[in-house]
Amino acid sequence: MALMPWPPLCTQGFLRHDLQPSRAWKPGRRPAHHPRSLGKGGCWEKHHLHGAGPGPAPRRQEALIKQFVSDVAWGQLDYLVVDTPPGTSDEHMAVVDALRPYSPLGALVVTTPQAVSVGDVRRELTFCKKVGLRVIGVVENMSGFVCPHCAECTNIFSRGGGEELARHAGVPFLGSVPLDPELTRSLEEGRDFIQGFPESPAFPALSCIAQKILNEAPVGLC
Repeated sequence: MALMPWPPLCTQGFLRHDLQPSRAWKPGRRPAHHPRSLGKGGCWEKHHLHGAGPGPAPRRQEALIKQFVSDVAWGQLDYLVVDTPPGTSDEHMAVVDALRPYSPLGALVVTTPQAVSVGDVRRELTFCKKVGLRVIGVVENMSGFVCPHCAECTNIFSRGGGEELARHAGVPFLGSVPLDPELTRSLEEGRDFIQGFPESPAFPALSCIAQKILNEAPVGLC
């Protein structure tokens, strides 16, 4: 639950004919590794879907989130990853309610190491506990910057906040991901970071985190 580039942009998955009025919505996908992506923001901005019917904005958002689950032709999936905004809001509750019938694996909680972010994420952990959503683990993002010239790591924000949060909450700490200009560029351009930059300092961190999650559920709903 952290700020990041828009997922359809990251995967280059938003195609011109994603939304098909007479049938289920069809998410876009890239030929290379077949991620499928559908974004609420893109629906509203690119296709002028300003909600899912009459009523207050939170009700329309809730209805649209439910449509993303029930009215999208996802096809055969190994995992369904729902990226939510930071914080705890009606959107988070709507996502939990929409996915509950499918027995989701749980929540992957992402924080940056500084105290302000850790405090916000602590409330998200409380939210997960209240709604009965298992926490798969905590990931610390932006955990230091590794200089591309000398390989020295500088802790720009601080360090260890995510690990300490996980320890206090009694949930697994999955790892730390350093700041990496190549990772940012890959996300913005929709490139495959793992294939393109295996020597990056972020590569082993991301691979280790992914493997820990896969060990929890080789195939499931995440």
